[in-house]
Amino acid sequence: MESLMVPLTALIVPSLLCAVLVFIGSSIIHMVLKYHASDYSQIPNEDAVRAAMRAGNPAPKKYIVPWCPDMKAMQSEEMKRKFEEGPNAIIYLGKPGMPTMGPTFVQWFVFTFVISLVVGYLCAAVLPRGTSYLKVFQVAGTAGWLAYGGAAVIPSIWMRKPWAVTWKDVFDALIYGLLTAGTYGWLWPR
Repeated sequence: MESLMVPLTALIVPSLLCAVLVFIGSSIIHMVLKYHASDYSQIPNEDAVRAAMRAGNPAPKKYIVPWCPDMKAMQSEEMKRKFEEGPNAIIYLGKPGMPTMGPTFVQWFVFTFVISLVVGYLCAAVLPRGTSYLKVFQVAGTAGWLAYGGAAVIPSIWMRKPWAVTWKDVFDALIYGLLTAGTYGWLWPR
């Protein structure tokens, strides 16, 4: 009698295909549809801000302005004044130099492959061989959407990321989840 369990090795090809489709989907979203182009704006005095930042010679990392080391300091009159005056910002600085997309694309592809493997693992844990396309689609799509979009909300809650940008990210995650769902539904072991 053949086992109804899905072996993890049966998930490698579907996971790779999911990763490829999500990678292509994200490329279409960002390079063809370009609805994320409005997510970023130029600061009005960019050259002065860049010069001031260069003068401080900050290392590539995450910064917060104004810097407040703890809740006690948050209560000081000086800190309250700084927050009231603004600007209030969270800044990610990279190392100087022309950005290269190659390493970013590789990291994104590896991430999509890992997400696909984890979604496949979850499906294999709850769905036997021969599960209908729609049931696999439902489980894989839900897991994929949560995996790609769940964390997108956190920066809007805690770091002042504009909600309009977050909703676009959550919509992208839905597309990635649907691509993952369709792929697993199609290639689910029978």
